Amino acid sequence: MIKFIEAIFQNLSTWGLPVLVLIVGVIEFALGLYKKHWNRNEIILDIVCYTVPKIVVRPFVAYFGLKFLPYALPGLREAFSWIPFWWGFLIIAVFDDLTQYWYHRLHHEIPFLWRFHRTHHSAPYMGMAMASRQNVIYTIFFSQTYLTTTLVYLGLGYPALFVKGIKSLITTAAHSSIPWDKPFYKIKWLNPIAWVLERLISTPATHHAHHAASNDDGIGHYKGNFGNMFFVWDIIFGTGIITRKYPAAYGLKYYQGEEWYAQFLWPILKSKKEGSELSANGPMVSDEVILKELPKEDSDLKESTAPSLNLT
Repeated sequence: MIKFIEAIFQNLSTWGLPVLVLIVGVIEFALGLYKKHWNRNEIILDIVCYTVPKIVVRPFVAYFGLKFLPYALPGLREAFSWIPFWWGFLIIAVFDDLTQYWYHRLHHEIPFLWRFHRTHHSAPYMGMAMASRQNVIYTIFFSQTYLTTTLVYLGLGYPALFVKGIKSLITTAAHSSIPWDKPFYKIKWLNPIAWVLERLISTPATHHAHHAASNDDGIGHYKGNFGNMFFVWDIIFGTGIITRKYPAAYGLKYYQGEEWYAQFLWPILKSKKEGSELSANGPMVSDEVILKELPKEDSDLKESTAPSLNLT
């Protein structure tokens, strides 16, 4: 058993992570942490979002990327292979995660982009099952796939793949419904470690807040906590909130359980749910429509409590 666990962590960039996600997902399901939220539509969506990028999108980008790069960057194959592993790891980890912080944040702040990221926030539960839940367009343009492919060509493949493995471990653990960070808050001698940990990387408490259904309880913070691997970006750019508590509910208040194919393939396929952001004539942001339909006095009253995408 110990050798099997070691093998999982040694192969995080290949088969290790899927096996780890499956194991923890089974534990979450056995403990009833998905409750009654995981219906047929949600199960299909989570499975499709997890498998298609791994067996189609990313291999496709990597294969054709490595065919294209010799023409785009002639003479640069293995050009950076002289860089020591740990320097390469540090540079890649910072650059990769910083670009993803902004990629993620812009999908919350720009109405047109929101619908490509909405699928990830529609899940009314947290857990390993929904960690990869994304619209296919969001996945196709995800910066990490292109960055990793380019770095492999430039001779930094090993540190790039190592960063990918560590990052995947942290981000999936942050989505888990198992609150593994709680002991750091409750056990006094672990408190100093907790203070550093929750400001350095994404933890269940900070990332669950990002997936909250509301900001009204002082815990939910879907207008911030955008960090993927590093939470430090939220500290630097002022978008972070740390409460060490968990939201009472997750997802979107206006979620209609849109068809899995619409959530995964919008705008190629659209939802049949009337008024949905993913329907043929749906609004870009449902919250804005809700506020506009309220009488002025109610709109003023609801302004601080209705969901918002922190639109600018």
